[in-house]
Amino acid sequence: MTRILPLSRSIVCRVASGAVMLLLGLTAAQAETELSFYSGMQAAAPSRVTGALPGGVGFDEVIGWEGRPFRMPPYYGLRAIWWQSETLGFGAEFTHAKVYAPDEDANAVGFDNLELTDGLNILTANVMRRWPGAWMDGAITPYIGGGLGLSIPHVDFETQGGSKTFGYQVTGPALRFTAGISYDLSDRFAVFGEYQFTHSRNRIDLNDGGTLDTDVSTNALNLGLSLNF
Repeated sequence: MTRILPLSRSIVCRVASGAVMLLLGLTAAQAETELSFYSGMQAAAPSRVTGALPGGVGFDEVIGWEGRPFRMPPYYGLRAIWWQSETLGFGAEFTHAKVYAPDEDANAVGFDNLELTDGLNILTANVMRRWPGAWMDGAITPYIGGGLGLSIPHVDFETQGGSKTFGYQVTGPALRFTAGISYDLSDRFAVFGEYQFTHSRNRIDLNDGGTLDTDVSTNALNLGLSLNF
């Protein structure tokens, strides 16, 4: 049974915005909320792709995914954190990652086009830990965090037989890990740099029958801006 979502290209942004607004609504009375935006260098590790094409022909190959973070649409992320104390926070995060299969790898499994580029969207609920005041008289704050959630990729596949699959799907669970440092520009604004890892399990339904299964891991070095209030 297909899981393609019959909605516009803005569905994932709306889901992410809704999650952030819900978080803000629930935490408006709290002492500190932090909103962050980031982009950076994102890559993906090779992964095994298995499944069957429309018509039942099976495949089992390793794809050397490419991230291409600055090709449109670019790689980016949004994060909201509700800090319950000086050190512990909860939040929500949306990452618009991307993976492209090189032509030779796509052809090896029976596809002319094989990509999740608008994007390999990861939405998680996070737990964050920080150490305020650790360095430079409190201006630099190290932090780590992790989260669990869903992979909601925009699938852009075309088989060598001409069957196209194009649209958003909810394809499986996802997780993330983040470690970084932030530098305070003022009481409200900070810049940050971080390493981020995501892993997602993706079971994708193909139009005209067939499936594709793959686990995708991404690695990113992010730079961003945060607003605290």
